[in-house]
Parts: sequence; structure tokens; C-alpha cells
Amino acid sequence: MELISKLLFWVANSLLIPDIIILLCLFVRSLILIGGTYNMYMTKRKNDKALDQLIKDARIDDLKAALPDKDNSLYMGYLRDLLYHPASADYSDFLITKFENEAEKDVSLSKMLAKIGPVLGLIGTLISMSPALSTGDISGMAYNMQVVFATTVVGLVISAVGLISMQFKQRWYAKDVNNLDYVSRVLNETTGESNNEKK
Repeated sequence: MELISKLLFWVANSLLIPDIIILLCLFVRSLILIGGTYNMYMTKRKNDKALDQLIKDARIDDLKAALPDKDNSLYMGYLRDLLYHPASADYSDFLITKFENEAEKDVSLSKMLAKIGPVLGLIGTLISMSPALSTGDISGMAYNMQVVFATTVVGLVISAVGLISMQFKQRWYAKDVNNLDYVSRVLNETTGESNNEKK
């Protein structure tokens, strides 16, 4: 039993350095995510100001003219595809479902950071505390407390970034899906009316 306990203790202690390295990598990734989310917010704000009223009024020709040329964001790509592809209900449904899948893929990084940050922080905390507690070494415990607090704080920061960016992105993508759905219905109704007039 003692051999198994020592082996388990050795395995747990050997995980500290990989845990810290992963935490640092995820921290850097969360900083990049902050920049990407801010950029997405600024672009979205500008585009929404230009396009929201046109979508609301169902002015399709004006909407086509107002689409920004240099914007290659997920939403703009799908809106452009929807507007310039011959209208059909099946294609519209396919496109919107595909957009939802791509949006979910984009949000998945934020979800992962929100969930895994505290887990890795807790792992680092427990591993750092265990050697000093088991031996009763007060000076060793004081040194290890630096690692304990550092891993906890970094893990919580990673989680906070993931959670906040996830909340924003989910709201933005929900609005985008609604806009795409509305535009597709307007296009399909317009095509249906045109076909009826030809008959």
C-alpha cells in the first residue's frame, strides 16, 4: 500500500510542471482571444449600424450595395452568400445551419477556457500544497504558496476571459442567425412572388 501511495504521490507531483506550462499557454491564448473579441465587437458595431435598418426594412438591393467589401467575418461571408445565391428555401436552411455550426465552433474555444481554467488552477494549487503539508516544512510551504496563488489566479483569469467572451459571442451569433433567417425568408417570398407573376 505504501508503494502505491508513493507512486501516486510521485505521479501527482510530476504533473505540476505540465500544468503550469498549459496554464501559461492558455493564458496567452486568452489574451489573444480578448483582442479577437474586441476586434469582432468593433467590426460588428460598425456593420450593424450600416445594415440593421436595411435588414429590418427588407431593402435587399440597398443591402447588397451596403455590404462591406473588405469584411471577411463569418456573418458577412454567409450574408453575402445568401444574397447573391439564387434564392431557395433548401439552400437557405443549409446555409443557416452551416453558419450555426461554424458559430458554435468559434464559441467552443471560449467554452473550453471557461471550464478548463479553474480545473488547471485547482490542480496546480493542490499539487503545490501537498509536499509542504505532508512534511510539515513551513519554509517550503511559504515558497509553495507563491505557486498556489499564481496557478489559482491565472486559472480564474483564463476562466473569466472565456466566460465573458462566450456570453458576448453567443448573443452576437444569435442576432446574426435571426438576421440571416429573416433575409432568407424575404428572398424566398420575393422569388415566389416573381414566379407567380410570370405565370
